[in-house]
Amino acid sequence: MTHHEHPDAALVRRGYEAFTAGDMETLTSLMTSDCTHHSPGESQMSGHFKGRDNVLGHYAKLSELTGGTFRVELKGVYPDGRGHAMSVHKWHADRNDRGIEMEGGLFFTIIGGKISDIDECVADIVESDAFWGSGD
Repeated sequence: MTHHEHPDAALVRRGYEAFTAGDMETLTSLMTSDCTHHSPGESQMSGHFKGRDNVLGHYAKLSELTGGTFRVELKGVYPDGRGHAMSVHKWHADRNDRGIEMEGGLFFTIIGGKISDIDECVADIVESDAFWGSGD
């Protein structure tokens, strides 16, 4: 069986690779300037991060709060052929005296070959909120 990867799936996969490598230059090039990342829950990491710089700042804070232990294992990318792709992954991190491992995913909107919107979902919002805390 031959597998032909859709360009939207390839774009998302490149984004995960850049994120994992800490390659912010490549990650920046994959997003529109007004890209928005929506993170679920009520923690200090929850909210709507609008604009590429704010999205990248959100990603930097993931690393900062976890002492660089935050990592993601991509499980699959599923495009719809109409400007959307869904990814499924498992994320891991250590923070203070606790660790976390959780399934999750991202729903991407893609315009003109760039990521314009990212909606994040996690398996357990309450547990995710407890891990990230309020930031107080």
